[in-house]
Amino acid sequence: MGLTKILSMLLAAGLVVAGATTPAQAQQRGGVLNVATIGEPPTLDPMGSTADLVGMVTQHVFETLYTFDAKWKITPLLAQDMPTVSEDGLTYTIRLRKGVKFHDGAAMDAKDVIASLNRWMRVATRGKAAAVNIAKIDALDAHTIKITMKEPYAPLLSLLAFNNSAAVVMPRRFESATTITEPIGTGPYKFKERKVDQYINLVRFDGYKSRDGKGDGYGGGRAQYLDEIHFVPVPDGATRVEAAVAGQFGYTDSIPIESYARLQKAGSKSAPVLIKPFGYPLFVLNTKTGLASNQNIRLAIRNALGESDMLQAAFGDKQFFSADAAFYPEGYQYHTNAGTKGAYDIADPQKAGDLLKAAKYDGKPLRILTSRQYEFHYKMALVAAEFLKASGFKVDLQVVDWATLTQRRTNPDLWDIYITHSPFLPEPTLMSLMSSTSPGWWSSPTSQTAIKAFNQTLDPKQRVAKWAEVQKLIYSEVPAIKIGNFNALAAQSPQLQGVTPAPWPYFWNAWLKK
Repeated sequence: MGLTKILSMLLAAGLVVAGATTPAQAQQRGGVLNVATIGEPPTLDPMGSTADLVGMVTQHVFETLYTFDAKWKITPLLAQDMPTVSEDGLTYTIRLRKGVKFHDGAAMDAKDVIASLNRWMRVATRGKAAAVNIAKIDALDAHTIKITMKEPYAPLLSLLAFNNSAAVVMPRRFESATTITEPIGTGPYKFKERKVDQYINLVRFDGYKSRDGKGDGYGGGRAQYLDEIHFVPVPDGATRVEAAVAGQFGYTDSIPIESYARLQKAGSKSAPVLIKPFGYPLFVLNTKTGLASNQNIRLAIRNALGESDMLQAAFGDKQFFSADAAFYPEGYQYHTNAGTKGAYDIADPQKAGDLLKAAKYDGKPLRILTSRQYEFHYKMALVAAEFLKASGFKVDLQVVDWATLTQRRTNPDLWDIYITHSPFLPEPTLMSLMSSTSPGWWSSPTSQTAIKAFNQTLDPKQRVAKWAEVQKLIYSEVPAIKIGNFNALAAQSPQLQGVTPAPWPYFWNAWLKK
């Protein structure tokens, strides 16, 4: 179904709020916000996917025990306060907020939290990683739980706070569910309706109990000014640009970076929102089976690629990207150049070809999985394919929609490389790359030893040094290839107020001028 027809349907149903030109006003209650997304989320179960689009939508419906504030520090959400942690780091006592209700009217208590964490450890990529280190979870009373660890595990609170493959709290009856078809959480908005390829409709939850205080990043108070939020899939990047310029959406996510100047011009009914720095594109290699399970093949891929040219093709203007091999740029706590020297932006077809010979490469196609819904992924894929062909690879470039990609990448028999991106995350263990159960399945003896040592180290300064050792292994074993740093672009109507630029945009505390 075309965008024009979808918008006509929304207008007919009263779901599109017309633009306004009144001066800035105080927060106003009411209205329906329409958000253009890059496509259809593969699921509305936040535990069941690492796709950013899933977290972006479901964070309005579900909540976690903790979240991140504006400085990316962990802060309580459904927890009453920060946990009491034993000196040996083996027990976490967590008090829960009282009076919190689910969207079905039931009160949240410790049994719901424990059931949710049990499900998270069973079905979520990040939950499975945490489960290896968790001995048991007990209820001390109706509003207090205790997590007992097998050994110290520094990333635990970050994993409990992350909205991706998220440890959300849901009613206890869902503990044994494989998938969630009835999204019921504690969030400020509740699920009303989904029409696939048309919209997902969330409405204000009148029983919501917000934390006190002002909003602080994803933490703090969550005001519900909007009556409804509609997430509308608009898979084509050019179409999203046209819709933003015409003011057809209050917020348009993931705009192709070359449209920045156009959004700034007079006549555009949306303004550009630049998130700087945002993160990095990543080529994830399938280390489990197929071509990329061979170490020399992975090294050949790394030596074939020229990341600078790929970034130039994807983003054009250097104000939107930088060629940088470090997984954290300068200014971040975990910045290090360990392992990067001579291992980035090589573009050496002769060296790559020699590694292919050592691997006894027989001409089998290298399957690259990408999507045009993130246009910069596709542009990088085109350039990468040429580099790889010049080095002797036969390339099978598979272009699919993002929902299909996120499904296919879970099957190791279907791909050799998939293209994704990530924001700069406050804790390295939040990277999917760091989990042996995440697509890519990096699990060598050396990697698991290094990652375990990093995760067991509680001292922040020592953790920085341990991270440097992990980054060295990423560059020597090549489970993934970081392409560089980039800034992300979105578009926002002047009618929409109160939105803080963020990697996963959220719309509590936002309102529409009338």
